[in-house]
Amino acid sequence: MKITALAGGIGGARFLVGVQAALPDADITVIGNTGDDITLHGLRICPDLDTVMYTLGGGISPERGWGRHDETFTVAAELAAYGVGPTWFGLGDRDLATHLVRTRMLAAGYPLTEVTAALCQRWKPGIRLLPMSDERVETHVVVETDEGRRAIHFQEWWLRMRAATPALEIISVGAEAAQPAPGVLDALTDADVVLLPPSNPVVSIGSILAVPGVRAALARTPAPVVGVSPIIGGAPVRGMADACLTAIGVATSAGAVATHYGARRRAAPGDGILDGWLVDTADTGTEVPGVTVKARPLLMTDVAATVEIVRAALELAGV
Repeated sequence: MKITALAGGIGGARFLVGVQAALPDADITVIGNTGDDITLHGLRICPDLDTVMYTLGGGISPERGWGRHDETFTVAAELAAYGVGPTWFGLGDRDLATHLVRTRMLAAGYPLTEVTAALCQRWKPGIRLLPMSDERVETHVVVETDEGRRAIHFQEWWLRMRAATPALEIISVGAEAAQPAPGVLDALTDADVVLLPPSNPVVSIGSILAVPGVRAALARTPAPVVGVSPIIGGAPVRGMADACLTAIGVATSAGAVATHYGARRRAAPGDGILDGWLVDTADTGTEVPGVTVKARPLLMTDVAATVEIVRAALELAGV
């Protein structure tokens, strides 16, 4: 079975662990969000790609859900001692090696797709990991500060401000001119099923959908498209997705997120991408026009629980 998943960071990576456990023989392609990517200290950092790679490759910090296991932060401490910021981004010593290799390969002219494949040769995550685009796309957030309105990188808003300062606008800088990375559109059209893990609908899944051609490919793929709600009982499962949804005028509810994605119309394809939507039992009774909605417990408390969520999504997909 060919499975394609669109994924952000921690939630998407943990869901993919369940996909692998539920279908150990499946051919899995993951289209990863690169809107969170940032350049710090001259290094190109791809947090979501790395989180998927480390998680499925056995190198993730299980306590944090991001970065390397058994990590140290000596370099970060030394930079802080020199007064060199930013100090709000946790750059670990082991993690630095990944960013050094990536930056060196990018500078040599290799596209991000090939760089990611090279990094995965070490970690062997058991999936094909594709960036959404080889071109630079970054999520920026417009906020009101004491100095007036300004745009900052999403990472600063998310990590330093903890999304406490209201976002006036969330912008995918560079998305309009970007192209899907090689293999992305084929992975969507050739799949037996497409899954949307419980990743942030605005800055993870939304960033991938902002790349021209991706949403259209999802709308037209013959494969069923099933999503798993990142919202349970009116609150995000993890993180501050509610602040992101508020910024784009979408209510923080399972039904509102599914409506935002939209229902697919196979007879006359439009912008909608969903056939099925899995919600938590706390949201039993959710209705989304044109989308089949099923309710079951959605907390990924361990691998076994995640496997059952994956199986429910596949059942909803009819595969």
